[in-house]
Amino acid sequence: MKISIPIAALFLFSFGLQAQEETMVPISGGVYTPLYGASQTQVRVADFYLDPIPVTHLDYLNFVEKNPKWRKSAVIGLFADQRYLDFWDGDLSFPQSLQDSPVNHVSWFAAKAYCECQGKRLPTVDEWEYVAMASASLKDARKDSLFNLAILRSYEKPKTYLQQVGNQEKNIWGVTDLHGMVWEWTMDFNAIILTGESRNYGNTDLGLFCASGALGANDLMNYAAFMRYAMRSSLNARNSLSTLGFRCAKNMPP
Repeated sequence: MKISIPIAALFLFSFGLQAQEETMVPISGGVYTPLYGASQTQVRVADFYLDPIPVTHLDYLNFVEKNPKWRKSAVIGLFADQRYLDFWDGDLSFPQSLQDSPVNHVSWFAAKAYCECQGKRLPTVDEWEYVAMASASLKDARKDSLFNLAILRSYEKPKTYLQQVGNQEKNIWGVTDLHGMVWEWTMDFNAIILTGESRNYGNTDLGLFCASGALGANDLMNYAAFMRYAMRSSLNARNSLSTLGFRCAKNMPP
Protein backbone atom coordinates (compact mmCIF):
# COMPACT_ATOMS: atom_id res chain seq x y z
CA MET A 1 0.00 0.00 0.00
CA LYS A 2 1.36 3.41 -0.96
CA ILE A 3 1.11 6.30 1.46
CA SER A 4 0.71 9.67 -0.21
CA ILE A 5 2.05 12.76 1.53
CA PRO A 6 0.58 16.12 0.55
CA ILE A 7 3.00 18.43 -1.23
CA ALA A 8 2.27 21.14 1.34
CA ALA A 9 3.36 18.82 4.14
CA LEU A 10 6.58 18.01 2.33
CA PHE A 11 7.22 21.71 1.82
CA LEU A 12 6.67 22.50 5.48
CA PHE A 13 8.95 19.63 6.51
CA SER A 14 11.68 20.82 4.15
CA PHE A 15 11.26 24.42 5.31
CA GLY A 16 11.55 23.29 8.93
CA LEU A 17 14.81 21.49 8.25
CA GLN A 18 16.19 24.50 6.40
CA ALA A 19 15.24 26.89 9.20
CA GLN A 20 16.86 24.57 11.73
CA GLU A 21 20.09 24.38 9.75
CA GLU A 22 20.21 28.17 9.41
CA THR A 23 20.49 28.46 13.18
CA MET A 24 23.53 26.16 13.10
CA VAL A 25 27.03 26.78 11.78
CA PRO A 26 28.32 24.78 8.80
CA ILE A 27 31.69 23.18 9.49
CA SER A 28 33.83 22.19 6.52
CA GLY A 29 35.40 18.86 7.34
CA GLY A 30 39.06 18.02 7.04
CA VAL A 31 41.89 15.96 8.42
CA TYR A 32 43.50 16.49 11.81
CA THR A 33 45.69 14.62 14.28
CA PRO A 34 43.81 13.98 17.53
CA LEU A 35 45.52 14.01 20.91
CA TYR A 36 45.21 10.24 21.28
CA GLY A 37 45.62 7.46 18.77
CA ALA A 38 48.37 5.73 16.85
CA SER A 39 51.38 8.00 16.45
CA GLN A 40 50.53 10.84 14.07
CA THR A 41 47.43 9.00 12.85
CA GLN A 42 45.18 11.48 11.14
CA VAL A 43 41.40 11.41 11.41
CA ARG A 44 39.08 12.65 8.70
CA VAL A 45 36.09 14.67 9.89
CA ALA A 46 33.19 14.96 7.45
CA ASP A 47 31.26 18.19 6.86
CA PHE A 48 28.65 18.79 9.55
CA TYR A 49 26.58 21.45 11.30
CA LEU A 50 27.18 22.58 14.89
CA ASP A 51 25.27 24.83 17.27
CA PRO A 52 27.23 28.10 17.59
CA ILE A 53 26.52 28.31 21.35
CA PRO A 54 25.73 25.82 24.12
CA VAL A 55 22.14 24.89 24.93
CA THR A 56 20.76 27.30 27.53
CA HIS A 57 18.43 26.81 30.48
CA LEU A 58 15.66 28.48 28.47
CA ASP A 59 16.24 26.11 25.54
CA TYR A 60 16.06 23.17 27.90
CA LEU A 61 12.89 24.49 29.53
CA ASN A 62 11.18 24.40 26.12
CA PHE A 63 12.33 20.79 25.79
CA VAL A 64 11.02 19.56 29.15
CA GLU A 65 7.70 21.37 28.62
CA LYS A 66 7.14 19.15 25.57
CA ASN A 67 8.77 16.05 27.07
CA PRO A 68 7.51 15.56 30.65
CA LYS A 69 9.59 12.41 31.22
CA TRP A 70 12.73 14.57 31.29
CA ARG A 71 11.42 16.92 33.97
CA LYS A 72 13.32 17.12 37.24
CA SER A 73 10.76 15.17 39.28
CA ALA A 74 10.06 12.58 36.60
CA VAL A 75 13.44 11.56 35.21
CA ILE A 76 14.33 7.91 35.79
CA GLY A 77 17.35 7.30 38.00
CA LEU A 78 18.85 5.03 35.37
CA PHE A 79 19.23 8.06 33.08
CA ALA A 80 20.33 10.80 35.50
CA ASP A 81 21.74 11.01 39.00
CA GLN A 82 20.24 12.94 41.92
CA ARG A 83 21.88 16.22 40.84
CA TYR A 84 19.90 16.42 37.60
CA LEU A 85 18.79 20.06 37.04
CA ASP A 86 20.02 20.83 40.54
CA PHE A 87 19.82 24.61 40.03
CA TRP A 88 16.15 24.44 39.06
CA ASP A 89 13.61 25.13 41.79
CA GLY A 90 10.85 23.16 40.07
CA ASP A 91 10.03 21.08 37.02
CA LEU A 92 9.45 24.18 34.91
CA SER A 93 11.22 26.94 36.79
CA PHE A 94 14.70 28.19 37.52
CA PRO A 95 16.21 31.53 38.65
CA GLN A 96 15.67 34.12 35.92
CA SER A 97 19.37 35.01 36.01
CA LEU A 98 20.14 31.59 34.52
CA GLN A 99 17.89 31.99 31.48
CA ASP A 100 20.71 32.65 29.00
CA SER A 101 23.39 30.64 30.77
CA PRO A 102 24.42 27.17 29.57
CA VAL A 103 22.17 24.47 30.97
CA ASN A 104 24.09 22.21 33.34
CA HIS A 105 23.42 19.31 35.70
CA VAL A 106 22.23 17.43 32.60
CA SER A 107 23.23 13.81 31.99
CA TRP A 108 24.48 12.35 28.71
CA PHE A 109 21.17 10.54 28.29
CA ALA A 110 19.24 13.79 28.69
CA ALA A 111 21.55 15.72 26.36
CA LYS A 112 21.25 13.01 23.73
CA ALA A 113 17.44 13.03 24.03
CA TYR A 114 17.33 16.82 23.71
CA CYS A 115 19.38 16.80 20.51
CA GLU A 116 17.35 13.98 18.99
CA CYS A 117 14.14 15.89 19.66
CA GLN A 118 15.56 18.75 17.60
CA GLY A 119 16.42 16.38 14.75
CA LYS A 120 20.07 16.67 15.74
CA ARG A 121 22.65 14.67 17.67
CA LEU A 122 25.56 15.19 20.01
CA PRO A 123 28.88 15.90 18.28
CA THR A 124 31.57 13.24 18.33
CA VAL A 125 34.82 13.81 20.21
CA ASP A 126 36.64 14.27 16.90
CA GLU A 127 34.09 16.81 15.65
CA TRP A 128 34.21 18.76 18.91
CA GLU A 129 38.00 18.78 19.10
CA TYR A 130 38.28 19.67 15.40
CA VAL A 131 36.20 22.82 15.91
CA ALA A 132 37.72 23.61 19.31
CA MET A 133 41.26 23.76 17.91
CA ALA A 134 40.33 26.85 15.88
CA SER A 135 41.03 30.42 16.90
CA ALA A 136 39.45 33.54 15.43
CA SER A 137 41.90 33.44 12.51
CA LEU A 138 43.23 29.87 12.26
CA LYS A 139 41.50 26.55 11.75
CA ASP A 140 44.25 24.88 13.77
CA ALA A 141 45.77 27.14 16.42
CA ARG A 142 47.14 24.39 18.64
CA LYS A 143 50.75 25.41 17.95
CA ASP A 144 50.00 28.95 19.15
CA SER A 145 51.21 29.11 22.76
CA LEU A 146 49.07 32.17 23.49
CA PHE A 147 45.94 30.37 22.25
CA ASN A 148 46.62 27.40 24.52
CA LEU A 149 47.47 29.65 27.46
CA ALA A 150 44.19 31.53 27.06
CA ILE A 151 42.28 28.24 27.15
CA LEU A 152 44.07 27.09 30.29
CA ARG A 153 43.39 30.40 32.01
CA SER A 154 39.72 30.16 31.09
CA TYR A 155 39.57 26.78 32.83
CA GLU A 156 40.81 28.41 36.04
CA LYS A 157 37.93 30.88 36.30
CA PRO A 158 35.28 29.99 38.91
CA LYS A 159 31.59 29.47 38.17
CA THR A 160 31.80 30.21 34.45
CA TYR A 161 28.58 28.22 34.03
CA LEU A 162 26.75 31.27 35.39
CA GLN A 163 27.85 33.45 32.48
CA GLN A 164 25.58 34.24 29.55
CA VAL A 165 26.34 32.39 26.34
CA GLY A 166 27.43 34.14 23.16
CA ASN A 167 29.65 36.85 24.63
CA GLN A 168 33.03 35.30 23.83
CA GLU A 169 34.87 35.89 20.57
CA LYS A 170 33.78 33.55 17.79
CA ASN A 171 36.35 31.26 16.23
CA ILE A 172 36.96 31.06 12.50
CA TRP A 173 33.90 28.82 12.07
CA GLY A 174 31.56 31.22 13.89
CA VAL A 175 31.37 29.02 16.98
CA THR A 176 31.84 30.38 20.49
CA ASP A 177 31.93 29.32 24.17
CA LEU A 178 33.81 26.08 23.50
CA HIS A 179 36.33 27.01 26.18
CA GLY A 180 35.90 28.69 29.53
CA MET A 181 32.15 28.15 29.83
CA VAL A 182 31.28 24.52 30.59
CA TRP A 183 32.70 21.15 29.69
CA GLU A 184 30.48 19.63 26.98
CA TRP A 185 29.08 16.16 26.41
CA THR A 186 30.04 14.37 23.21
CA MET A 187 28.37 11.34 21.67
CA ASP A 188 31.37 9.08 22.29
CA PHE A 189 32.71 10.78 25.42
CA ASN A 190 34.05 7.48 26.78
CA ALA A 191 35.63 6.24 23.55
CA ILE A 192 39.11 6.93 24.94
CA ILE A 193 39.72 5.94 28.54
CA LEU A 194 42.77 7.39 30.28
CA THR A 195 44.00 4.96 32.90
CA GLY A 196 47.08 4.69 35.04
CA GLU A 197 49.83 2.14 34.93
CA SER A 198 49.44 -1.25 36.55
CA ARG A 199 51.51 -0.03 39.49
CA ASN A 200 48.59 2.02 40.78
CA TYR A 201 47.09 -1.19 42.19
CA GLY A 202 43.96 -1.16 40.12
CA ASN A 203 42.79 2.31 41.12
CA THR A 204 42.56 3.79 37.63
CA ASP A 205 41.36 7.16 38.94
CA LEU A 206 44.90 7.83 40.14
CA GLY A 207 46.02 7.99 36.54
CA LEU A 208 43.52 10.50 35.25
CA PHE A 209 45.32 13.72 36.04
CA CYS A 210 48.95 12.60 36.32
CA ALA A 211 51.79 11.74 33.96
CA SER A 212 50.36 8.36 32.99
CA GLY A 213 47.67 10.22 31.04
CA ALA A 214 50.39 11.29 28.59
CA LEU A 215 51.00 7.72 27.43
CA GLY A 216 50.04 7.47 23.77
CA ALA A 217 49.47 11.21 23.36
CA ASN A 218 50.54 12.91 20.14
CA ASP A 219 51.09 16.37 21.64
CA LEU A 220 52.64 16.34 25.11
CA MET A 221 52.36 20.14 25.42
CA ASN A 222 48.59 20.39 24.86
CA TYR A 223 47.66 20.55 28.54
CA ALA A 224 44.16 21.88 27.86
CA ALA A 225 43.35 18.84 25.72
CA PHE A 226 44.73 16.52 28.41
CA MET A 227 42.28 18.08 30.86
CA ARG A 228 39.34 17.59 28.49
CA TYR A 229 40.15 13.95 27.78
CA ALA A 230 40.71 13.24 31.46
CA MET A 231 37.41 14.90 32.31
CA ARG A 232 35.54 12.79 29.75
CA SER A 233 37.23 9.61 30.98
CA SER A 234 36.07 10.28 34.53
CA LEU A 235 32.38 10.48 33.55
CA ASN A 236 29.58 8.01 33.28
CA ALA A 237 26.41 8.72 31.31
CA ARG A 238 24.25 9.37 34.42
CA ASN A 239 26.47 12.16 35.75
CA SER A 240 24.95 15.62 36.11
CA LEU A 241 27.58 18.21 36.99
CA SER A 242 27.44 21.96 37.51
CA THR A 243 30.37 22.38 35.09
CA LEU A 244 28.97 20.16 32.32
CA GLY A 245 26.63 21.17 29.49
CA PHE A 246 26.28 20.44 25.79
CA ARG A 247 25.50 21.65 22.28
CA CYS A 248 24.11 19.75 19.30
CA ALA A 249 25.46 18.75 15.90
CA LYS A 250 23.83 17.56 12.69
CA ASN A 251 24.96 15.63 9.66
CA MET A 252 25.37 17.69 6.52
CA PRO A 253 23.65 16.22 3.42
CA PRO A 254 26.09 14.88 0.81
